[in-house]
Amino acid sequence: MELITKIKTKQAKIGIIGLGYVGLPLVIEFCKAGFQVYGFDIDERKINLLLEGKSYIKHINNSSISEILPNFTPTTDFSRISEVDCVIICVPTPLNKYREPDLSYVFNTGEVIAKYMKKGQLIVLESTTYPGTTDEDLRKILEKSGLKAGVDFYLAYSPEREDPGNKEFSTSKIPKVVGGFSSSCLEVAKALYDQIVVRTVPVSSTKVAESVKLLENIYRAVNIALVNELKILFDRMGIDVWEVIEAAKTKPFGFQAFYPGPGLGGHCIPIDPFYLTWKAREYDFHTRFIELAGEINTQVTYYVLEKIIQALNENKTSIKGARILILGVAYKKDVDDMRESPALKLMDLLEKRGALVDYNDPYIPELPETRKYKKKKKSVELTPDNLSLYDCVVITTDHSLYDPDFIAKNSKLIIDTRNLIKSKTYQNVLKA
Repeated sequence: MELITKIKTKQAKIGIIGLGYVGLPLVIEFCKAGFQVYGFDIDERKINLLLEGKSYIKHINNSSISEILPNFTPTTDFSRISEVDCVIICVPTPLNKYREPDLSYVFNTGEVIAKYMKKGQLIVLESTTYPGTTDEDLRKILEKSGLKAGVDFYLAYSPEREDPGNKEFSTSKIPKVVGGFSSSCLEVAKALYDQIVVRTVPVSSTKVAESVKLLENIYRAVNIALVNELKILFDRMGIDVWEVIEAAKTKPFGFQAFYPGPGLGGHCIPIDPFYLTWKAREYDFHTRFIELAGEINTQVTYYVLEKIIQALNENKTSIKGARILILGVAYKKDVDDMRESPALKLMDLLEKRGALVDYNDPYIPELPETRKYKKKKKSVELTPDNLSLYDCVVITTDHSLYDPDFIAKNSKLIIDTRNLIKSKTYQNVLKA
């Protein structure tokens, strides 16, 4: 096939749509592999920064962008899709307010591609979704171009597996699952990813590939729900769940450690399981396990809220008017990603009860308005004087930059949801 030859000789031009936490690392890998890459995004701010050789993602430094500029064309001009040979879609797939799949970004992108696509192109979807999206929904949109999948163009699905900030497993070191609409589609897509990742894992269909990503994240969501539930139970029993987990993980087989927290965050685990839950209804199937896990992981934020209120009461302080400092609004440690962060939900719940809430996060200096949190704030400086001003300090993200002893020694009351402060000598620290 001509396209495979172009890919293997690095003559194929690559187009990546969506230059966020998934798309931008892909751009870098393809550029490093010697391809000419076009990056498409509707956000002009991102495009302008990239043209200046600047990154807007913490774990991607500016030099990583400036070094690839000779091979990289960032643009908001989607008509240039006609210039590329391979198109990879990396757009968001959130839930709507009814916790149902919102595939508008994928479908709108498909409509745009259909306007400009040409015969012989490869189109790959990477966005997480329910089984059948690629073959059934996206294919129909793309075929409005008059071209037929598997005949006139190649269609495939390869789930993104990015873990922002993970230094051990960067994009090129993570095996890539690939499923094609047809055997020829799979062959071309595999040839493409073979150029940038340590190993490609071909599967029999796009539906299998779509299901792989869902299984990976449902597995995590369910196990996190388990330890979150055990955290609440063990708290009543006077048992430290963190100590239990640390001891349990010494078993060299049959156990993998998962850790509790203030709720689920990130672009995958709080969202992806419900894509399958929604699709399951089409087959008269009720995904009880998934929904129970979602319920527990949602309720754990309210558990943390109650722990804060109880602790304040014991200090003879009402939640109404209490000054509370949230430490960490990123959804996990050492990243600047606050998508679906449980800290935002907790801040909202506290403010609705009359608390005066500030935050500190070394990676997020300003808190913009989000879908779930509408107030703009700036990160307060972490100093002894500032810490002493607050009635309660709540640790929601265990950033490596946080000094547990410094925080413990300078705060009146601490609710630690991440086991940042491991020492049991501090009487002002409560786990939640």
